[in-house]
Amino acid sequence: MKTFQSKTASRRQFLAASAASVAAATMASRGLVPSAAFADSHGGDAPFKISLAEWSLHRTLRDESKSLTNLDFPRVAKEEFGIEAIEYVNQFFMDKAEDKTYLADLKQRCDDHGVKSLLIMVDREGRIGDPDEAKRKEAVEKHHKWVDAATFLGCHSIRVNASSAGSYEEQQKLAADGLARLSEYAKPHGLNVLVENHGGLSSNGQWLAGTIEKVGMDNCGTLPDFGNFYIKRGDNPEIYDRYQGVRELMPFAKAVSAKSHDFDSEGNEVNTDYFKMMDIVLEFGYHGYVGIEYEGRELDEFEGIKRTKALLEKVASKVAQPTG
Repeated sequence: MKTFQSKTASRRQFLAASAASVAAATMASRGLVPSAAFADSHGGDAPFKISLAEWSLHRTLRDESKSLTNLDFPRVAKEEFGIEAIEYVNQFFMDKAEDKTYLADLKQRCDDHGVKSLLIMVDREGRIGDPDEAKRKEAVEKHHKWVDAATFLGCHSIRVNASSAGSYEEQQKLAADGLARLSEYAKPHGLNVLVENHGGLSSNGQWLAGTIEKVGMDNCGTLPDFGNFYIKRGDNPEIYDRYQGVRELMPFAKAVSAKSHDFDSEGNEVNTDYFKMMDIVLEFGYHGYVGIEYEGRELDEFEGIKRTKALLEKVASKVAQPTG
């Protein structure tokens, strides 16, 4: 029995090592630099780390002809982009939050590829700040399973939406109530509850910062997104200044989302000055993961992710250079 286990373990180690060698060769042939090498190139002290948000691949994942699923995400992040940390979107495994077999498979795939699970972005589970007490309570409870799933996968957070209704002050009070209830549930799990600027008043940096202050819990924070500052869309959109918004949200940030759409001939994002934006991020002492979230349509998703990664690496190289 011991001999069989030894041979099995040896074979598993051999296969894992072979897969790692193939992945390394594949990345090298494509000119990709894994995040560990990216840090080493900055003397082991990169100003920030790069992760990949699953939403960057939302069209590919929804295209049945591509045969790509959420289970493939860890492999694709590592082999296609040289990225070793990922951020899930619950929409791509909506019915699997309580499926331990599925989650164990996903976790094993991460381990096999040396990929770290950072967070789950949670949508479509009700309004955490719903004015109706019963619906607000139900929404909070619907998020519990995602806290459990994130904990199982080894994530540090879930990202939620602070949607509500009513006046500025009423929405702040209601959202803070729902967030506090969810954060209380997440606290024993060692998990954070993060709110992204994601439409409505949550895209008002001052409102969201004030809401997090009202919650007043260490494990309730923000996930500033560079581009989601549309308070109202349509013919007469209401847009909040993105640089001011990120500055207001950074004191509470435990993750950052590098939204990108289109690039100029020099590889810069045309909507956001990444150098200016990352100066703001770093000003607050944040040196954690910055998640690529490509949403453009001019490039295919794979190319858009690569362009965003290259831009972040260019920003990091400039920031890391000594001045004077």
